[in-house]
Amino acid sequence: MYAVIETGGKQYKVDKGVFLKVERLDVEVGKKVELDRVLLVSDGEKVTIGRPLVSGAKVVGEVIRQGRAAKVMSYKYKPRKHSATLRGHRQYYTQIKILDVVAGK
Repeated sequence: MYAVIETGGKQYKVDKGVFLKVERLDVEVGKKVELDRVLLVSDGEKVTIGRPLVSGAKVVGEVIRQGRAAKVMSYKYKPRKHSATLRGHRQYYTQIKILDVVAGK
């Protein structure tokens, strides 16, 4: 059984036992989190597509860690203007282990 969920403005295909890095969630490490924005659920034979969400469906996961991704560098250069700008950014993320996918009605 798998599901397609939406969190942090992105969509992810998840299955039981999968580790997933999502945009930062305000949940402590070791706590369980329920993701209820489920767009699609499939049990192998039957596929349920939400309009826009599948009613009653949810994905249960456990927060493994809170962290920051690798640094992304942004460099702007303007020739003949003697102008250069270098900036770095590290995005916060939450790593989740998917424990269960609960199908809706």
